[in-house]
Amino acid sequence: MERFFVISGSSGVGKGTVIKAFLEKHPDFKLSISCTTRKMRDGEIDGVNYFFLSKDEFENSIKNNEFLEWAEFSGNCYGTKRSFVEKCLSNNENLILEIDTKGALNVKKLMSNAVLIFIAPPSYEELEARLRGRHTETEEAIQKRLGSIKLEIENSKLFDYIIINDKVENAVLELEKIMS
Repeated sequence: MERFFVISGSSGVGKGTVIKAFLEKHPDFKLSISCTTRKMRDGEIDGVNYFFLSKDEFENSIKNNEFLEWAEFSGNCYGTKRSFVEKCLSNNENLILEIDTKGALNVKKLMSNAVLIFIAPPSYEELEARLRGRHTETEEAIQKRLGSIKLEIENSKLFDYIIINDKVENAVLELEKIMS
């Protein structure tokens, strides 16, 4: 029987790193592919990294209620098509969806078989240090991300599991326990 997991966490918490390490050990799991209106970056492939849609295509998908969840970040839209998830699950694929907490709670409303997992930082201070250590964002962007943490922590109380990402190896072990 297929299993459907939705993983969320604050920006900088390392959820992408944890998921990547998990998938390397568990090729029987598949990462869901989201749709986006942002421009394709060098090395990205449509249908592999994202499904790249025009703004009009995305808006039509919203109107037609095709998304399990969607959101807008920095002027670009991102969303998960219900048809993609249902196709994977009907093919008995174990699926992982990596999205924000608001989207995760929406998915759970629409698909009760989804298991919600929140990846949390060891502390607020550690998360701030990780965000600053990336050297990829402005101070304003860092403050905006830090400001969203309170809502994410509040939303995480509605999740099925919370994993503290103190070390990637430990977080992967916790994920393996949940997913088995």
